[in-house]
Amino acid sequence: MHAIPTLQTRNPHSRVFTAVYATIITSLCLAFGASDAGLGRAHAAEAFPKRAVRMVIHIGPGSSMDIVGRVLGQRLSETWGQSLIVDNRAGAGGTIGMDTVAKAPTDGHTILFASSSMAIAASYYKKLPFNALTDFEPITQISSRYNVLVVPVNSNLNSVKDVIALAKAKPGTVSYGSGGGSGSSDHLAVELFGLMAGLQLLHVPYKSGPQAVMDMIAGQTVIYMGGLPISLPLIKTGKVKPLAVTSAKRLPQLAELPTIAEAGVPGFEVNVWYGLLAPHGTPKTIVEKISADVSKIVKASEMRERLAGLGADAEGTTPTEFQRYFSADIGKWARVVKAAKVTSD
Repeated sequence: MHAIPTLQTRNPHSRVFTAVYATIITSLCLAFGASDAGLGRAHAAEAFPKRAVRMVIHIGPGSSMDIVGRVLGQRLSETWGQSLIVDNRAGAGGTIGMDTVAKAPTDGHTILFASSSMAIAASYYKKLPFNALTDFEPITQISSRYNVLVVPVNSNLNSVKDVIALAKAKPGTVSYGSGGGSGSSDHLAVELFGLMAGLQLLHVPYKSGPQAVMDMIAGQTVIYMGGLPISLPLIKTGKVKPLAVTSAKRLPQLAELPTIAEAGVPGFEVNVWYGLLAPHGTPKTIVEKISADVSKIVKASEMRERLAGLGADAEGTTPTEFQRYFSADIGKWARVVKAAKVTSD
């Protein structure tokens, strides 16, 4: 059985970060377990992979995306009988990690664990060293998940309407952090919220979700609208106060919480996807093998349940299905970027 890849942090001096991080990881270990006999039976790969596979995750350690990626990485390592090395390449809204894979060899041994941030990057950045549509081979959409709006436990904000009222009373002063930085899915989710509610909010970018939520807990920012995998353990342990979820319907994990649409912003919904892509030119047979192996893993009943416990829905789509979804998502976020007037050089 392969060990879960060690998680590294570049902020070892923060006691608050350590406590928050420990809460997240402890909860996730209990939720996912260190091993799974039903999903973890290794078998020899026929033609692929021939050696260790590098999976680039375009965000820092400990984020919602990183958490799901590492769980999948362990399962793939067990399935393939080869090591899977997680390589966190954070920065520039995830485009550093994306570019790393775009320029990687096309033998399937370097793959990208991506999120909706990749679809956003296509329009958010005026200049990119790669083309999101043509420089990659979509493999599969792994899962989709939702965000939750939280505030510090001692905050006077107790509802979405409270947040809206404060932001309208003090335009440009209600701050929020985003894991993944400018142009990330966390960033654009709040921009969409502000756009639909008629608010001017102050964005504070971070390389990872734990860093963003840490500063919010410490009072450095006012709100945080990040992924459930990060926020749910903190909600359960009373470290943050939840206000609403970004899904169209209430989530079973937080059934008492309203959706943002219910709570004052009709029509609001944000669904963040995670998926795998390979460099353009990777052989179709390899792309299809990875897609089939991942689909089998994420569609297994226990994996579905464990992902659901963190607010993520298992997908496991084909390369063609993911290509269509990815293209449509690029168009969706291009409209948001244009309406919110947020771009980066």
